[in-house]
Amino acid sequence: MSKYINPFTDWGFKKIFGQEINADLLIGFLNELLKGERHITEVTFLDKEQIPEYEDDRALIYDVYCTTDTGEKIIVEMQNKRQKYFVNRTLYYMSRAIINQGEKGDDWMYDIKAVYGIFFMNFTLADLAPTFRVDGRIEDMQTHEAITDKMRYIYLQLPLFHKEEQDDCENDFERWIFILKHMETLDRMPFTKSKVFERLAKIAEVRSLTEEEKFQYDESLKHYRDSNAVLRTAVEDGFEEGRAQGEAIGIEKGREEGEKKKSLEIARKMKESGMSVEIIQQMTGLSAEEIQNL
Repeated sequence: MSKYINPFTDWGFKKIFGQEINADLLIGFLNELLKGERHITEVTFLDKEQIPEYEDDRALIYDVYCTTDTGEKIIVEMQNKRQKYFVNRTLYYMSRAIINQGEKGDDWMYDIKAVYGIFFMNFTLADLAPTFRVDGRIEDMQTHEAITDKMRYIYLQLPLFHKEEQDDCENDFERWIFILKHMETLDRMPFTKSKVFERLAKIAEVRSLTEEEKFQYDESLKHYRDSNAVLRTAVEDGFEEGRAQGEAIGIEKGREEGEKKKSLEIARKMKESGMSVEIIQQMTGLSAEEIQNL
């Protein structure tokens, strides 16, 4: 049994980031993520029903929806499985969070608050730059100046975070990512000189969970592992099928190349014996150009 919970399970992710009682942890993480851009002192957790989800997504999507003390809406999501049109879906969710701010009546003048989308990804996407953190906004393509600050998206491609030793981390944001990526295998929580990480150690320790929490976590962990197993099996089956097809294609291609080589050799000998190109074509099936080049 691991000492700390797996933060990539539905229950584990929400235990850390999705409860009012642990709001200070989410605030600490967001402030490190948005350092120099925003400083959040308070968050209120919102009903995710305001952003409807597809039923078949629930096995693999874990998110937190909140608003800051100054009104910004923030979606924090963990996605464990590569998904076609993933970026489109994140923009759709963020757009819904903007649309939901609309008010009826002629007096409303589109006074919307910014929406932030923060997406943890246990995979990489070819659509995104090959870097761990990808930041996006709506900007002028020539000047690269922001046109508006009302939509902001951050993609964190966890496989591209390569710092494997705690001493390699240079700031609290990197320390957060290091802990989340390695939490399930840690024997002790690093960086506990910081009150935020000291609190994280207490919250995430399996031994501190109630019996009901342990049951819920175990169910979530089983579901997470089962989903990963299904995914790995699908990938392995795909590789096996692709390899078998490749071998079959290779055998066929080798046979064709062998026959072509044999035909060229026969044609060369026929040409040396003085036979016409037309007769050689009829006998070998080669083109006139191929025969002339011998």
